[in-house]
Amino acid sequence: MKKYIVMGNYTAKAFQGFMKDPKQDRSTAVKALTEAVGGKFESFYITRGPYDFVAVTSGDMPYENFAGIKLAVEASGTVENMVILEEMNMNKAAEIAAKAMAGYKPAG
Repeated sequence: MKKYIVMGNYTAKAFQGFMKDPKQDRSTAVKALTEAVGGKFESFYITRGPYDFVAVTSGDMPYENFAGIKLAVEASGTVENMVILEEMNMNKAAEIAAKAMAGYKPAG
């Protein structure tokens, strides 16, 4: 099962919503979105730094499922700069790179 790490920023519209209802739990919305596309919610954090939130999810599904969440959430006008990181197997990538280099001749 692959892990997906999702980061993003809230907009002024979202901050207005937080002030209107300061006790709301956004992790429930993240869980619902994740499960709607067949994923498993693992954790959600409000963060200090370049991103306002980070979510960790997992699932045996294509990247496009999470890209769909990005489209829907950013279209709502409450989230922007959403980044989706997909876990990968570095050893497998290195094996493929070694095979690719066997027949590759650099320019020059």
